Amino acid sequence: MKKTFFFIIALSASFGLGFAFNNYIVKPSNEKPEIKKVTGIGGIFFKCEDPKKVREWYQKHLGINTNQYGAVFEWYQGADSTKKAFSQWSPFKETTKYFEPSTKDFMINYRVADLVGLVEQLKQDGVTICDTIEVVSYGKFVHIMDIEGNKIELWEPNDIEYEKLGVQIGSKTNK
Repeated sequence: MKKTFFFIIALSASFGLGFAFNNYIVKPSNEKPEIKKVTGIGGIFFKCEDPKKVREWYQKHLGINTNQYGAVFEWYQGADSTKKAFSQWSPFKETTKYFEPSTKDFMINYRVADLVGLVEQLKQDGVTICDTIEVVSYGKFVHIMDIEGNKIELWEPNDIEYEKLGVQIGSKTNK
């Protein structure tokens, strides 16, 4: 009986000391987990004289399936190869205001995992945020400026809804 009693006391003391030691050595972290940033290219946009002719040229000579917005490239995500993902290619009329305030002839769209969290981090880092987050069925968007005045579009995609939209407008993807 005494052995059992001392065994239980020793076991309880060991557990209690181990717990106390762990709390002393491993301090709880108040740091937020790092926000996952860019996960891929969401699209390439560029200015040209005649977007319709450019789309036709790329379709005829390079075999890119185009639609009224440009082209969509379909691929499978590296982190989960069962999930489809998409990147957009779009020629814009050279007079477009969509790239402003940038004076450049191109804009890159980057896919991101957590747009809201990333925008908060970018604000803390002093990055210029051009607009508010826009939410549509196929994702969330916002525009920022890089250090050289290039406007960048950030997109947290909903690839399932993006694919549905493509089917709805009769768009064929490039695989």
